[in-house]
Amino acid sequence: MTADGRVPEPVETTAFDEYERVQWAGRATAFAGSYAALCAHPAGALLDAARTGAGDRVLDVGTGIGTVAALACSRGARVTAVDAEPSMVEMARRRVPGAEVRRATLPRLPFADGAFDVAVANFVINHVGDPVAAVRELRRVVRPGGHVAVTIWPYPPPPAQRLWGTIFDAAGVERPADLPRVAPDRDFPRTADGLTALLGRAGLTDAGCETVVWNHRTDPASWWAGPASGIGAHGAVMQRQDAATVDRIRIEYDRHTAAHRGADGLLSLSTAALLASAVVTPESAVP
Repeated sequence: MTADGRVPEPVETTAFDEYERVQWAGRATAFAGSYAALCAHPAGALLDAARTGAGDRVLDVGTGIGTVAALACSRGARVTAVDAEPSMVEMARRRVPGAEVRRATLPRLPFADGAFDVAVANFVINHVGDPVAAVRELRRVVRPGGHVAVTIWPYPPPPAQRLWGTIFDAAGVERPADLPRVAPDRDFPRTADGLTALLGRAGLTDAGCETVVWNHRTDPASWWAGPASGIGAHGAVMQRQDAATVDRIRIEYDRHTAAHRGADGLLSLSTAALLASAVVTPESAVP
């Protein structure tokens, strides 16, 4: 039963959703030490796109280690943050004591219709098996006149992420053919137009999308640690390799990242994200 007393309809869990749960299980610490800084960059722009201000009731869905939630709290918002992965929930609670942090999973959230002024999801729609259903749920929990904003990684991938493919190719890595993917009839183009259309299909209005471009600066050990710890799509590939192949990958990693290292030893990697936002109208407030 939802917070407003309604009995929710059954939600189908896809093979992709089940794969994501396993892939992220227990990996909060690994994420914090690798890709968390990369994912943190658009946090301010995401909250700006959702018109987040002091006193707003903000829902941060897929909070991870709490980066967006912490920033929203610093703006004086009243923040609720949720994540599907227990290790992320535990870490976010420690890092963001000013937020209410709990476990919850898209596309069914335990909140009443219109309970929030703002809902944001930073690099979360990449990780759900039914993107339209996920965005509809974000729409459901936001009041009429409120805003929804999301970020995703684009496809084709930006240079920073594409570099891993170059490294794998140089090491002779064969990509696993059996990794679950979003079903074609539920997927959407990972482009600005595709993400804007997704928000429209979910019933949101005045949807728009921008591309956020930046140079991600990180130490080589942290950039290696993400895939080496099984984080993300590249981590899924790395996990399938034997020790000899991982050694070859490391050699190619050092060789191909050398050109991106500055005098301070840090890597400077060009990357980009898609940031889309939209408004919940009275007509679309409840599915």
